[in-house]
Amino acid sequence: MTQHLDPRSPWVISTHDLGKRPGTMRRVTLTLPAPADLGVDMIGVPKDAEVELDLRFEAVMEGVLVSGTAQAPLAGECARCLDPLTSEIAVDLQELFFYSDEDASEDDSLLDGALLDLEPTFRDAVVLALPLSPVCRDDCTGLCVECGVKLAEAGDDHRHEKIDARWASLQGLVTENDNDQEK
Repeated sequence: MTQHLDPRSPWVISTHDLGKRPGTMRRVTLTLPAPADLGVDMIGVPKDAEVELDLRFEAVMEGVLVSGTAQAPLAGECARCLDPLTSEIAVDLQELFFYSDEDASEDDSLLDGALLDLEPTFRDAVVLALPLSPVCRDDCTGLCVECGVKLAEAGDDHRHEKIDARWASLQGLVTENDNDQEK
């Protein structure tokens, strides 16, 4: 099945200048807008953020081998304290884009004429590298499970009286008995 790529899409790159001669190579440095919905629940690359790509395109017998690195900003929230956080991610990219589907398997990437789409390769690399539970600091103490206050702001003396649920209904009786004895 031949895919039809939009040559105006920023992530669609032409390999026309490589031809089909194995060994032909070119290096490219690009800045592209990040695609939408690139992330996991707690963190991701903001839509249209600048993605820096340093790539190498090399013609091989089966197609065009793309390898290099991508860097992008991240935005999300800490999984422990829910504070906003920002950082950066750097991922390695490597994908072989086949000339024809005869040489490729079902999951392989194909060229559309001389065009290839880098977005799926970039998306896969970033999503696999993202932390599922990002933290603002390695020593983030998070939120109190009882009241929700930030433990870092509450201090070391933050405590809650713990009453065994099996005895909780008796707590009122003890107080009433204490008042009866005072009379």
